[in-house]
Order: sequence, then structure tokens, then C-alpha cells
Amino acid sequence: MIRLIGYFFGIGAVFFLGVAGAVALYLASVAKDLPDYEVLNNYAPPVTTRVHAGNGALMAEYARERRLYLPIQAIPDRVKAAFLSAEDKNFYQHPGVDVTGLFRAIMVNLQNMGSGRRPVGASTITQQVAKNFLLSSDQTMDRKVKEAILSFRIEQAYSKDRILELYLNEIFFGLNSYGIAGAALTYFDKSVTELTIAETAYLASLPKGPSNYHPFRHPEAALERRNWVIDRMVENGYVTQSDGAEAKAQPLGVTPRHRGTYLFASDYFSEEVRRQIIERYGDNALYEGGLSVRTSLDPRIQVAARKALQHGLLSYDERRGFHGPIKTIEIGGDWGPALAKIDAFSDVPEWKLAVVLAVDDSGADIGLQPSKDASGKVVAERVTGRIEAKNMSWAYRSAKGDRKTAKSPAGVLEVGDVVYVEPTEDGNSYRLRQPPKVQGGLVAMDPHTGRVLAMVGGFSYGQSEFNRATQAMRQPGSSFKPFVYAAALDNGYTPASVILDAPFEMVSGGQVWRPQNYGGGSAGPSTLRLGIERSRNLMTVRLANDMGMNLVAEYAERFGIYDKMLPVLAMSLGSGETTVMRMVSAYAVLANGGKQIKPSLIDRIQDRYGKTIFRHEERTCENCNANDWENQAEPELVDNREQVLDPMTAYQITSMMEGVVTRGTAAGKIKLDRPTAGKTGTTNDEKDAWFVGYTPDLVAGLYIGFDNPAPLGRGGTGGSLSAPIFNEFMQAAVEGTRPTKFIVPEGMKFIAVNRKTGMQAYEGDPDTIMEAFKPGTGPADVFSVIGGDEYATPEEILKSSPQANQAVTGGSGGLF
Repeated sequence: MIRLIGYFFGIGAVFFLGVAGAVALYLASVAKDLPDYEVLNNYAPPVTTRVHAGNGALMAEYARERRLYLPIQAIPDRVKAAFLSAEDKNFYQHPGVDVTGLFRAIMVNLQNMGSGRRPVGASTITQQVAKNFLLSSDQTMDRKVKEAILSFRIEQAYSKDRILELYLNEIFFGLNSYGIAGAALTYFDKSVTELTIAETAYLASLPKGPSNYHPFRHPEAALERRNWVIDRMVENGYVTQSDGAEAKAQPLGVTPRHRGTYLFASDYFSEEVRRQIIERYGDNALYEGGLSVRTSLDPRIQVAARKALQHGLLSYDERRGFHGPIKTIEIGGDWGPALAKIDAFSDVPEWKLAVVLAVDDSGADIGLQPSKDASGKVVAERVTGRIEAKNMSWAYRSAKGDRKTAKSPAGVLEVGDVVYVEPTEDGNSYRLRQPPKVQGGLVAMDPHTGRVLAMVGGFSYGQSEFNRATQAMRQPGSSFKPFVYAAALDNGYTPASVILDAPFEMVSGGQVWRPQNYGGGSAGPSTLRLGIERSRNLMTVRLANDMGMNLVAEYAERFGIYDKMLPVLAMSLGSGETTVMRMVSAYAVLANGGKQIKPSLIDRIQDRYGKTIFRHEERTCENCNANDWENQAEPELVDNREQVLDPMTAYQITSMMEGVVTRGTAAGKIKLDRPTAGKTGTTNDEKDAWFVGYTPDLVAGLYIGFDNPAPLGRGGTGGSLSAPIFNEFMQAAVEGTRPTKFIVPEGMKFIAVNRKTGMQAYEGDPDTIMEAFKPGTGPADVFSVIGGDEYATPEEILKSSPQANQAVTGGSGGLF
């Protein structure tokens, strides 16, 4: 018997050694191809880029995988407990593979053989890290073995907390969210620290199969899985029995976070920032780099800009009449689903889509578009309302060109028409609205830094993503003239220089060019000040001709209005094409005393580690970081920007454009409690209407016009259409700020001159203005006209009769 036992023992030992050797050879063959687990040291997952406004408010997020990386110290214990309970309760005890859990899974799978049930897994969190980071998801024995080997090695190389940190930041939760921080925002619009027990348990249930526990497609399964996780948390001692019961009684409460832009009215701004980051760093940096972008946007000023431009566009559009309904639907049964299918502007929350249910001479009964839940299901009850006749009287006129005019709502709307409406101020009824055909762009900027504070690229980003503030190339018209005059003032002319305002023609290549003043007529000899205040085309052409267009082109390029300007006389009247952004940037140079600025929407960009990789501010301050004060001089901010215009010239042109606002083409349109300078602009056939202007601390500009340039109609000028928009915006933008004055450069002298003759005024002269002159210059002693041969002495001017004076200075002419 002893020999027999020894015999079998020997056979068993040989067999065991053989099996062990085979296993060792198998493990060796598998292990030699294992990936290097040390790459986990340099783990840098795709992370969401976040864009913030100047006050820190979140504007937008961009990501292929919506993930925010959190160190383990920033993850609450409750969250860790939920995932340990759901995935690996022995995580802090096992060496990488949970042998107890493995045998338990094997027994369960043996019992379930033939039942069709899915095999139960026993992967630990460490094994899942090995699989997710280093291996494929193939369901093979080789992969499972590699996973186990890597798990042992990972456990030896990294702490448990580091492994859990990698896991919680890498796993997929569904809805394109990765990592616990991204999932908390995506599912509940909360930070991780704000999650409740129920919410934490639901998130912990998702890694097992996000699509199986989808909150809207499979709510019952999701709820059951969540409650199972809560039970495990109670069982493992992480949650009390009463807290667990309370958590299980709560609904899922999933409220998916809005995608895209989060800050109201910032869509155009955010999109421009997105384009600039891609241009600067590429797609991967934006969608995977985890950049933190701080922009220059001021939310309060941005809302004011949007409101002012929308008011202006709607005012113009409604004066032209009604374009017709958005769509027509059948309302025989339940009109809610059909109306819910129509997309409304998401960025114009004041407006609602509505269907006309009945219409009579006193108004129209409407049904409002019902709201939807996150899954797109219509959930709200049907809400009805009414448009009174007085709130849609503007629509009695048709804008379709058929000259149709209605006398009551019954002649405008029909049952089934889908239209936009806006609640009236009293909230008892609605006002008929329509998306305008006319468009425009507006930019507001800090003239001292070039920081863009607000940008509006059209009526609605939902209506059109084309940014008319930066992408639309339009003719600036007379809003370009200040740069012609600035070139003149920088090269020997003064605001009192006199130019002939009279018919002008030029023949080139057999073609005759005869520019005209807006409204026709001419004023005879006039000062540069009068020329810009009244926007006289003929004077501007003569001035540019006298200087030479090469000089004008040089200044236009220096100010950044054009990259390369064709030096032809027509360009002096703003016939070239540029953008609102460029025009506002150029006016900012005039406002800040002639310093070159670089317009920027981005103040600073930090990478995922917090290192600053871009900063707009280029000024330096060497002594600003002193630790202690030791009687040293106060630190001084060194402004090393290029001086592109004489500060005295900048002040002169500013003073002249103040006259545009007080006496010229914008007179009565701008009503601010502080000094304001600006210039109107209207292109040929009134296709574009501009106004660009500034106070000492804020510059803004805008145009309105059709995307396919077409006449705006009689009176469609910068003064009548754009200046009121500028005024509404500036009143809101500067509200609550302290008024300041334009800085007068040292050495500038002021002399009283006659506004018409440009000569020094005599005592009692009723038409006197204090004009700014550079040192060594002043009013002329002899009446000299650029572009004419009229000469007279001051005495002759003084003694001349009103009739003679009128003959010299000409008529009043029209405004431009």
C-alpha cells in the first residue's frame, strides 16, 4: 500500500510539475508581449476645453470625450464608496485580482450554464484599469490572463489611490461623458461634491453598461440598478439604513446639461474663440487638450449689445411689413406634436413658436409650442393665448413686394399659420414677431487694451451662424473718412484748413467718375471740420487728391483697415471692403491717443496643468512683484506699443468727430452723459448703414444691411439707422460708470476760429468754435481754398456782406 501510494504520489508530482511547467511556459509566452504599464505615469487623457467670460462665468465647453480630470483628493469619499460597492468592495485588500470574487463568479457561471444568462465577471478595478488603458476588450482567455498579470504589476508599482484615480477619470458613462467629474455635469449639471447618495449610486451603476441603464430609454432598469448599488453601500457600511431607504425612494432626477454655449447671448463670441484656438493650436488641442480659456467678454455689455442690435434690426424690418408665417400646419386634432417638431431659435428665449387657432378682426387665438424633456418627448400641457390687433398692426403691410395692405388681423393670418410671438409687458397677451431679413454686426472694445468686450454677429446665432462682425466684408462708406482726415492732419493740414466743396469729375480709361454729396448739392469752401461733420464726399475726394492716395492707403493699412489698399480716389469714400472688427480696432487707435492695439477676444490660455501658454497683455512691469516696500519708486507699467498716429492728431480728429455727434450727421441721435465722438457711414444706394464711435473708455461700431447687399430704402443712412442702435447700446454699457474726458495732449493750443472760413474769429463773431492746433500751427491769415483759387484778406472777409459771405461759403448741402 505504501509503495502504491508512493507510486501515485510520484505520478501526481510529475503531472503537477508538467502542468506547472506548461502554465509557466504559457504565462511566459503571454507576458513577453505585455504592454509597458509604466505609461500610466504619463497618463494624459483627452480632457474638455472650457471657455470662460471675463468674470469667470462658463461660456462653452469643447470635447470629443467630455472629461474633467480630478485628482483623488478632490473626489468625495461618498463617490469612492459607491464605486467600490458597485465594482470592487475588496479593492483595498486584494493584490490586483480578487481570488474570492473570482471563485464566486466561477460558481455562479457554472450554475447558470445553459440558462442563456450572461456570464458574471469578476474583474477588479485594477483589472479594469489594465484593460482600459493597456489592452483591448476582446473576450479571450489570453486577454484575461494578460489582464491579471498586468494587475499584479500595477499594484506593485502604484498606490491604491492612484489606481482608483485613474479608474474614476477614465471610465465611460454614456452620453459622451468620461470620468466622474464629466459624468456629474452631464447627467445632473452638478459638481462631484454636490452629488447626493442617489445620484452617486446611479453614476456608479453606469460603467457596467451605460446603454443598458439609459435614464430615458430604460428608466426601470436604471432605477433597479441604482437601488442595487445603494443596497451594497448600506451593506458595506458606507451609508446608514435610513439614508439608503431615503435615497432609494428618490427618482432618478437626471437633468442632462445643455451642450454648447452656456452664457446667454455669447454664441457668436464663443464660436469666434473656438475658431481662433483651432487656428492657433489645432483641433486636438481644442477638443482633447483640456485648455482653460479666459476671454475678454463682459456678460453685461454683451447682453446690452445683443439687445440694441436686435431692437434696431426688428424696428427696421417691421417698418417694411410682414414676410408671412414660418410654416403652416394642420390643426384638426392635437396641434401640439406637429408644432413641437418645428425648431425654434434657442438663443432668443423671449420668443415662442405658436400656431394660429382662430383669427378675427380683433386679434388671433394662438397655441404655444409645448416644451420637451431631455429625451425630446413633449411633456407640457397645451398653453393658449391671444394676439390683440394692436400688437400686430405693423404686419398689415406685406413685405413681399405685392403692395398688399390688410386692415385687420384677419387679413394677415390664417388658421394653421405658425408664427413667432413674444409676451407683452403686462403678460396678458402676445405680440407678433418675425425673424428679420436684414442683418448686421456689432463689436465693442476697450480702446486702451484692444480687449473685445462684446460681439454680436447677427440677429440670432440659431438663425445664422455666420458672424457678420468678423466674417462679413462690407464697404464702410463715410465711416472711413476720419482716416483720410487723420492722414491730412498728420501731414500739415489743420481742422481749419479750407477745401472747396464743389462738383468734381475724373476721367480714367474713357470712364468719367463724378462723385456726389449725399442728397446732391455742394457747400462751396468749407473747413475740414465742416467736411467731416457734414460728411461731404466732394471735399473728401479733393482732400485725398491733394494729399495723394498713396498716403491715404499707407494710413489705412497702418490702422489695419485693409491689408493692401488700392490707391484710387474712390477708396477715400470707403468703397473698399473690410469688417466691423477692423473698423472698431482702427477707431480704438484714435480713441487711445494713437497707440497701436491688437484686438483680442482671449485674455489668457492655460494648459491642463495650469501653465499659461498665451497672454494678450504685452505690457511689462518689472517692479510689480516686489515682496516688500523699501522706499523704492512706485512700479510703472511700461507701454511699449507702437505709436501709429501723433497723439495731437488723434485728439484733433476726435474733437472733429465730437462735432459729428453734436452738430453733424448724427446730431440728436447720440445722447450720452459723457464726451462722445463718432462717424456715420452710408454706402452707395444705401446698401449698408454704419456708425462707429467712442467715449474715452469704450469704442463700438456696427453696420446693418442685407446679406446679399440690396438698398435699405430711402433714409437708410448711418445717422437714421445705426446711430440710434449705437446710442441704445452705449447708454446701457456705460450705465453706472464714471464719466471721463478725452485727454488733451500737452502742448495743444486752442484758438477761436470762424467755423466757415477757418480764420481766427473776431470778438462777437456768432459762428465761433474753439479749435485745437498743434504747436507752430494756427488759423490762416489769408483765406485760402484747397482745390480752388479764392483768396481774401481777413479784413475783406470781415467787411463782406452776408450776401457776399454766402457766395464764398456756399449753401448748406445735404447730410451723409
